[in-house]
Amino acid sequence: MRRWALATTAFALLAGCAPQGDLYRRPLAANPSGFVAAELAFARLAQEKGQWTAFRETSHPDAAMFVPQRVRARDWLKTQKDPAEAVKWQPHAVYVSCDGNAAATTGAWQKGPANGYFTTVWLRDPKSGETRWVLDHGDTLASPRPAPEFIETKQAVCGSRSDAAITTAGEGADMAVGLSPDQTLSWTSTVSADMARRVTVRLWTGSAMETVIDDNVAAPKQP
Repeated sequence: MRRWALATTAFALLAGCAPQGDLYRRPLAANPSGFVAAELAFARLAQEKGQWTAFRETSHPDAAMFVPQRVRARDWLKTQKDPAEAVKWQPHAVYVSCDGNAAATTGAWQKGPANGYFTTVWLRDPKSGETRWVLDHGDTLASPRPAPEFIETKQAVCGSRSDAAITTAGEGADMAVGLSPDQTLSWTSTVSADMARRVTVRLWTGSAMETVIDDNVAAPKQP
């Protein structure tokens, strides 16, 4: 049986004292469990109100997703109807900036006989406490990701950091780079001309930006 200790505790505390919508507005400070709670609430909202409804209601104004090309999420979601069966997902790990205002979650999803993984980047408004996803992507897997006993959590080291090397994309590629306000968490997403995709998340260790997520999605098969 899965023991979502960190996630369950955070979710219970938040759900017990606030309405569903307030889960995205609770102050998180530098607490990774707050982002886990937001991810769990996002997943639950998909089951209760519909898959694309949940994506719309929790998205950041600048959110991006991939279909497989990069799209502005809110524009694309406007035309999407909720499927009869919503995808289910569970976070396996969360990586948080030093100041607690940005995080990346990654885990597993299931829909019917299919399964795969996802990575979501979250931004928290330090003034309002509102937390919304700003980048979301995933892919199918031949075998399910094994569920961990506990959700892995890791937070960036505080303090100034050296400039990271600039990554360049290949010819015809679409690349975007995101950075937390304190520059201790970064995420890079690249879509190649053939629609292959790579999403990389890095965390400041005090001496270097360590890669904590490196997802590679193959180009779609041609008909």
